[in-house]
Amino acid sequence: MDGMLSQEEINALLNESGGSLDSVSEQPLSDSEKDAVGEIANISMGTAATTLFSLVNRKVEISTPVVSFATWDDIVAAYEKPCVFIRIAYTVGLDGSNILVLKEHDVKVITDLMMGGDGTNVDETELTELHLSAISEAMNQMMGSAATSMSSMLNKMIDISPPEADIIDLADTVDEREIDKFLAGQFVKISFRMQIGDLVDSQLMQLYPFSFAREMYSSISKNMEMDADTNSASAKAESAAPAAAPQQMAAPGQEQPMAAPQQMAQPMMDPSMMMGQPMMQPMMQPMMQPMMQPVNVQPAQFQAFSQGISPALQSENIDLIMDVPMDVTVELGRTSKSIQEILDFTPGTIIELNKIAGEPIDILVNGKYVAKGEVVVIEENFGVRITEIVK
Repeated sequence: MDGMLSQEEINALLNESGGSLDSVSEQPLSDSEKDAVGEIANISMGTAATTLFSLVNRKVEISTPVVSFATWDDIVAAYEKPCVFIRIAYTVGLDGSNILVLKEHDVKVITDLMMGGDGTNVDETELTELHLSAISEAMNQMMGSAATSMSSMLNKMIDISPPEADIIDLADTVDEREIDKFLAGQFVKISFRMQIGDLVDSQLMQLYPFSFAREMYSSISKNMEMDADTNSASAKAESAAPAAAPQQMAAPGQEQPMAAPQQMAQPMMDPSMMMGQPMMQPMMQPMMQPMMQPVNVQPAQFQAFSQGISPALQSENIDLIMDVPMDVTVELGRTSKSIQEILDFTPGTIIELNKIAGEPIDILVNGKYVAKGEVVVIEENFGVRITEIVK
């Protein structure tokens, strides 16, 4: 026996005492750490709300977050119906992951709006893989924009992996370790109130392990310290700049550096030195003579364009581009369809356009709207009769 414990004995002691190697990092956050995490979540979710607005084309409001500590039992008690857990792992800049929890109804509304629906009458539908894929893409864009905001706050590059969405029925017995191992203990819960138009007024939760939240706090603290050091160095440099002027005076017995001509001329003209002026004046005149020489300045002369371009020359210039081909397009009408509606196209599908029957059609040259016209039939071909030139 050499008195050294084996790895198995160390693990056994840790299991008996209920501890772990990272027990220190899993301690609850201090008040300052909670405030920092809440501020980061507030800015990140503000950016994510803007991204969600562009996806659903509805007004999106996400309230100021509330940071607290929770356990798996607290989550089960708060969410009775099946809900969607979306796991976001950070791959660059931060080491860890967090989980977004959305209610089943909210996921159905968001995905229906993304697919071109109106977000109503969605409770009767069942969540499918299509819904999970759509909400994963929405969260990917939302949390991607949030990661960009965090990058500017933490002053380093941050990136995420594609989110993974799963339907979790909290009414059943669920092993939280299968979702993420940090859910087995106490963790950070950040609650938001999310409103999407008049369709959603619900709660959005973001779950962090203590280690991940503490890492974000450490990063933002270092960033603030670096900013403070930079500002302090700038202030010292500014205060040291005025003090450098007296140091330029030479000490007694030390050679004085040559001053600029303007600095030399001022002491010579001082009234207290008028006795030496007759002797120094002849020396100053040759130095000032080159500066007093007159400069010949004349206005620039340009030939006046009194005559216009001759018609013959103008016609010749136009002839240079007469054979340039241009695309003429006749547009019967336009419409907008969602991806889901386009995928449903079959032979025989009728697409309604934004033009009324008999209304003039648009004529475009190289994509620019230039005229209106009406459709005519010339023998067996279609043609367009121009009825109006658009100014």
